[in-house]
Amino acid sequence: MIDRTTEFHDKVALVTGGGSGIGRGIAERYAAGGGDVVVLGRRQEPLEETARIVEKYGVRAGVVSCDVRDAAAVTEAVDGVVRDFGRLDALVNNAAGNFVVPAEDLSPNGWKAVIDIVLNGSFYATRAAAQHMLAAGSGSILNVIASYAWHGHPGTVHSAAAKGGVLAMTRTLASEWGGRGVRINCISPGPTETEGAGAALWPTEEDRRRVLGSVPAQRFTSPAEVAESAAFLLDDRRAGYVTGDVLSVDGGQWLGKAVYADSSGGR
Repeated sequence: MIDRTTEFHDKVALVTGGGSGIGRGIAERYAAGGGDVVVLGRRQEPLEETARIVEKYGVRAGVVSCDVRDAAAVTEAVDGVVRDFGRLDALVNNAAGNFVVPAEDLSPNGWKAVIDIVLNGSFYATRAAAQHMLAAGSGSILNVIASYAWHGHPGTVHSAAAKGGVLAMTRTLASEWGGRGVRINCISPGPTETEGAGAALWPTEEDRRRVLGSVPAQRFTSPAEVAESAAFLLDDRRAGYVTGDVLSVDGGQWLGKAVYADSSGGR
């Protein structure tokens, strides 16, 4: 039986977008498992807050202010983690940008901003981390996406295209690196109770009820709940034979609402 307090002992993870929400939840869960954590993002203050949470578990924490859209800066940041911590065992690509907008109203700059953060940023970090992981013959990469990456959703053309690209990248690299000790997977959270998501995706009570009505489990998830599933995928002992896959943690939302019957079962 695996001791959850030592599952990541002597290991190091880098979490992009680690200053809040799901990124912070995953960083804390990795630390709770005994692993050192470096969080990367653009705003120093929330990153430092995450680092303080991580350090409460008696592990080392690091903070890197970096824009994932800057390939050279990302490479320098990853190399710095390996230099300062001695290794890199896990990468979580969580940095994201999203807002709901009809496709015909989306500006080229809005499109480019989301593609640059989600798709390009994930590749830059993955490429930089892979240099070290492939040399070591081990490593686990986890990309945070969303179910509209494969089924689409109105108002998310920029984010869906970007996350769809991340999904294709994940499966391609899993095929390419599978025999070299590096695993790469996706996690697809459903509606999550975070300040950022609420403000961007369900800003009103009506929006909130509508979103909740799309989830068969009839509730939102939390960063901690998503982080528990992320920990499973990052752990080589539990998920060592899992690569190129997607774990949906969305209460069944991706299955879609009932069309020909009352989805509430008649209640």
